[in-house]
Amino acid sequence: MLSDIEIASQAKMMKITDIAGKLGISADDIEPYGYYKAKLSEELITRTKNDPDGKLILVTAVNPTPAGEGKTTVSVGLAQAMARIGKKAVLALREPSLGPVFGIKGGAAGGGYSQVVPMEDINLHFTGDMHAITSANNLLCALLDNHMQQGNALRIDQRRILIDRCLDMNDRALRNIVIGMGGKPNGIPRQDSFRITVATEVMAILCLASDIDDLKKRLGSILVAYNYDGEPVYARDLGAEGSMTALLKDAIKPNLVQTLENTPVIIHGGPFANIAHGCNSVRATKLALKLGDYCITEAGFGADLGAEKFCDIKCRFAGLKPSCAVIVATVRAAKYNGGVAKPDLTKENIEALKAGSANLRVHIENMRKFGLPAVVAINRFYTDTDAEIEALKEICAEAGAPACVAEVFAKGGEGGEELARKVCETIEKEDNSGFAQIYDTASGIKEKIETIAREIYRADGVVYTAAAEKAIAEAEKLGFADTPVCIAKTQYSLSDDQKKLGKPENFRITVRDLRISAGAGFVVALTGDIMVMPGLPKEPAALKIDCDGSGQISGLF
Repeated sequence: MLSDIEIASQAKMMKITDIAGKLGISADDIEPYGYYKAKLSEELITRTKNDPDGKLILVTAVNPTPAGEGKTTVSVGLAQAMARIGKKAVLALREPSLGPVFGIKGGAAGGGYSQVVPMEDINLHFTGDMHAITSANNLLCALLDNHMQQGNALRIDQRRILIDRCLDMNDRALRNIVIGMGGKPNGIPRQDSFRITVATEVMAILCLASDIDDLKKRLGSILVAYNYDGEPVYARDLGAEGSMTALLKDAIKPNLVQTLENTPVIIHGGPFANIAHGCNSVRATKLALKLGDYCITEAGFGADLGAEKFCDIKCRFAGLKPSCAVIVATVRAAKYNGGVAKPDLTKENIEALKAGSANLRVHIENMRKFGLPAVVAINRFYTDTDAEIEALKEICAEAGAPACVAEVFAKGGEGGEELARKVCETIEKEDNSGFAQIYDTASGIKEKIETIAREIYRADGVVYTAAAEKAIAEAEKLGFADTPVCIAKTQYSLSDDQKKLGKPENFRITVRDLRISAGAGFVVALTGDIMVMPGLPKEPAALKIDCDGSGQISGLF
C-alpha cells in the first residue's frame, strides 16, 4: 500500500491558474507561489462581496482517538465527491501546524486518495503564513520588553505581563523560561513563556479579521500587560499595531490550492480547537461561499470543541449560517470510547462499539441544539468488519441521523458519492432558519461557561479555582462580560479529563484560569491540565521524515 506522500507525489496537478479558472478567477486575481499554490487578491474579495452565497457545510467529528479519525480526509473526499456528482464545491480548510506534523499526527492535509496538494508544501512552510504570525507575535513581545528596558514610560508591571512568545513547534522546554539574564544590556530579567503559534491571539485575530483595517484595530486591542496601578496596557499603547500589520499584510490573504482530483481548496489560518477556536479564517470561508454553490469547511476535533466554537464564535462574528453538519465517526473511535485499548482496535468488538457510541449520540444531539441537521460519515478503515459497520449504522438511525459509509481514503471522491448525495438531499429538505447559538453574549462569563458545560459537555456543573474567580471578576470589570467564551479543553473526552471516555456521567468541569483575548473578541477559559505549548511524544513523527539529495521528502504522512 502506498503512503500518503507517495500517493501525493504521483498526483497530476493542474497549474494554479487553471484551478482559479474553474472558479471564474482571472490570472490578475491570484498571486502565484510557484506553479501550484497562490494567494487570492484583496480585489477579488472586494469584488465578490455582494455575490450570492452558496450553502455552508460544517464537517465535525466525535471525540477522537489519539491518532485522529480522518476528519480532514473526509472533508477532502466530500469535496471531490461533490465535483463528481456535478456540484460546484469549494473546500475551505485550516493550515497545518508544524507541531503535529513533527509530533504525533504527521501531515494534516488529508490522507490516501483524499488529499490536498502540493502536500509537502502545505504541511511544511506553505506560503509563510505561520512564520508571519510567529514574527508578528514575537515583535510585540520584543517591543514590550524594549519599552521596559528604555525607561518604562507606561509603568508596566513585569509581574503582570500577559503576552507569551511563540513558536510553531512542540517544545515543552520553552513552556516556562527566564529571560533578560546577563546584566543590564540584555534586558530586564523576568519570567516568560512560549505557546505554540496556533494558540496565539494573533492567529485568532488573523482568522476573524474582515480586512486589513480590522486586522490592525484588533492587533492594537491585544491586552499585553497591566501597569503598577492595575490598569490595562494594550498593544496600541506600545505603538505595535502598525508594524505587526505590515508583517501580516500578505498572510491575511487566503491561499488557493487543489485536491488530488483538482477540486479547488482555500486554505487559510490554523488555530487548534482544544486551545483556541479551531476554525479556518472568516475571509476564506466567506470567499468560498461566493465562489461555489457549496462551501465545505471543518472545525477541529469533536463537536464539543471545534463545532461549538464554530457556531458560537465564528458564525456569530461573521454572520454565517451553516446548512448542514457532517459528523465523522469511525468504528475504532466507538470502540476506543467503549474502553478498548488502542492496540486492540483492529479486533471486532460489537459490544464495545455499542457502548462507545454513546459519545456519537451526544455529538448528534449537540448539532441539533444549534438547529443543524446532521449526517454521519462513517470513515471506513480496512480493519472494520461488515458487522461493525452495520451496527454503527443502526445506532445512527436510532439517533435520527442518516449515515453513509465514506471510503474516501481508499477510493477518493468515488468513495464519497453516497455521502455527497445524502448531504445535498438533507440540505434541500431542511433550511437553516433554525440555526442559533446556544447562549446570549449578554449573559455573564460564568453563565456562558456553565451553559456550554451543561448543554454541550453534559457536565453537572463548573468548579472555579481562586485564580479563575479573580480573572473572571477582572475581565468583567474591564468590560469583557459580554464577549463569547472559548473553552480550552482536552479533545479526547467530553469532560476535562482525557481518561473519561464515551459519555461521562457525574462530573464537573474545573476552570483554573481565564485569559482575555481582547483583539480576537473573546475570553478563553482554561480547564483541566490543558497546555498551550504541547510537547513531542516519545517517538515523534519527525524521526520518520527525511529528505534525499534531490530534495525528495519521505516519511511525511
